[in-house]
Amino acid sequence: MDKNLNYRNHVQEIRARLDEYQIDAMLCTHEANRFYAAGFHSSGTDGAALITRLNSYYLTDGRYIEAAGKALESAFELHEVRADRKYTDILKELFEAENIKRVGFEDAYMTVEQYKNYCEKLPEIEFVPAADLLKNLRRVKDQEEIKNLKAAQRIAEKALQDILKEIRPGVSEREIAARIEYLLLHYGAENKSFDPIVVSGFNGSLPHGVPSDKIIKSGEFVTMDFGCIFHGYCSDMTRTVAVGEVSDKMRETYNIVLNAQTAGINAARAGVTGQEIDAAAREVIRAAGYGEYFSHSFGHGVGIEIHEEPYAASSNTNPMPAGAVISAEPGVYIPGELGVRIEDVIIITENGCENLTAAPKDLLILPV
Repeated sequence: MDKNLNYRNHVQEIRARLDEYQIDAMLCTHEANRFYAAGFHSSGTDGAALITRLNSYYLTDGRYIEAAGKALESAFELHEVRADRKYTDILKELFEAENIKRVGFEDAYMTVEQYKNYCEKLPEIEFVPAADLLKNLRRVKDQEEIKNLKAAQRIAEKALQDILKEIRPGVSEREIAARIEYLLLHYGAENKSFDPIVVSGFNGSLPHGVPSDKIIKSGEFVTMDFGCIFHGYCSDMTRTVAVGEVSDKMRETYNIVLNAQTAGINAARAGVTGQEIDAAAREVIRAAGYGEYFSHSFGHGVGIEIHEEPYAASSNTNPMPAGAVISAEPGVYIPGELGVRIEDVIIITENGCENLTAAPKDLLILPV
């Protein structure tokens, strides 16, 4: 990610929730939440954003301090972490300056060791579990976030158009995966959003199969699941294509999955639970006799992280909010034989949903 670009921060949205959680400040140490809060990316545990009722602060070390200064400008007060001036040292000063007593922390992400360290070094502070504050905010995307999600999707679609010209008998799964990574960067991605999945023939039954040296053959499906990051936001897309020819069973399986995806997308709207969306797609696959071969949920949230809230899953009984962005990715995986998955990304609206993915979904049979 280009750390010198200025991305939108969400300070005001976080600050507006402090009273709801009865806290004086929110401490963001998780990588994705730091980026959401500040609009600046630093890797792993190398940074912290602190949002108080009055001010916003960003703490990081010398590797990121110059880039942070350019990106954050006047939006955040910047503090450099050093060997003789650790995170807890700086935080202690900031808490005392603003008379802060209760601080929200990301209980869903912080390790036990990190939590113990904060409590030991800052005994006067009450650390309040508040991961849901960020989680609930991030469930609903604003227009700037949607703009970046769309841009990431367009990059992935350009890569797809190119890679289809390279899929042929004699090429390995690993070669196709490597080319996809190159094409994503070539078309402007900051990074891949996850390691590309490329599986063919009998390997297609592995939903998250790792690209191997298996050679693609005529008469097989090739499933490609990949995405990229643009301005901090992920794309996610899966397409299954045939090489040379298709059997009746291959065509039948593909159409079942496509119909299931259509059913799930048609069911998606604000107020409908993730469970109900998942069930609409799952019923199509079950009725066709392939229910045991659909082994995952219909979809997951997509945003700064490739998997985030909310989930279109049988376990999610919560209603979908307008503005949520989720994947739509049913699949059928028959062990030792074949697999099909088709994935788009959709935005939940009050009256339905908007599909961010423009790539065609009719069964494509590539020439040999």
